[in-house]
Amino acid sequence: MPTITAAVITRNEQAHIAECLATLAWADERLVVDSLSDDATVHLAQAAGARVVLHAFDTYARQRNYTLDQATGDWVFFVDADERVPQALAEEVRRTVEAAGSEQAGYWVPRHNEILGRWVRHAGWWPDAQLRLLRHGRARYDEERDPHELVALDGAEGHLIQHLQHINYTSIGQLFSKQDRYAKREAAMLSREGVKPLPHRFVTLPGREFIRRFITLEGYKEGPLGLLLACVMAWYCFRVYVHLWRLGRST
Repeated sequence: MPTITAAVITRNEQAHIAECLATLAWADERLVVDSLSDDATVHLAQAAGARVVLHAFDTYARQRNYTLDQATGDWVFFVDADERVPQALAEEVRRTVEAAGSEQAGYWVPRHNEILGRWVRHAGWWPDAQLRLLRHGRARYDEERDPHELVALDGAEGHLIQHLQHINYTSIGQLFSKQDRYAKREAAMLSREGVKPLPHRFVTLPGREFIRRFITLEGYKEGPLGLLLACVMAWYCFRVYVHLWRLGRST
């Protein structure tokens, strides 16, 4: 019977880690790779029975590849600390790896995003499929991609039906601050690729993103929350180019 490592990457996740690990009790191994937290994350993870490895953070892709190297299971199921695995998904993961043929290397998992206490079904937040269930030794993350991770599979991919539960943003301040952190990382990636912050893109890209989120992806069906999310993602595009412009000035 194939074994499964449920892997969680953490940094100061004391508010989430115990509840997250509780939903992973079905796995053969629970592995936490912690980026030198200065709160109670490590203590809580160890108390929950997880194996904890400390490793300084560089990029998300490198941290996930390091985690793959530490895992002992035949399959690795990545879960973020602010995610929960319902029983139906746990059962589907187990059934899937037991039935998987040798050609299968990974599976996409749909994800419910709870934002400000609501499950968001539009504006690009559902089904929000994530490539999280990986056959050990047949998957690596592209370390040039950050923050939007890209997995290279040596084999076929499939799709699960049951969903992850993602407790995504609990306040508007958290929503803006986290998107700005992502914008800085994306700007750094674009800078490495030689992308220039052309003046018209400060307007056209945010405008297109707003239309895509609010109209094309039906964010308007979420009411005021959908409008807020469309505005935030347009602001994200603007901030990417602000950070890209600043990087250009500093070189």
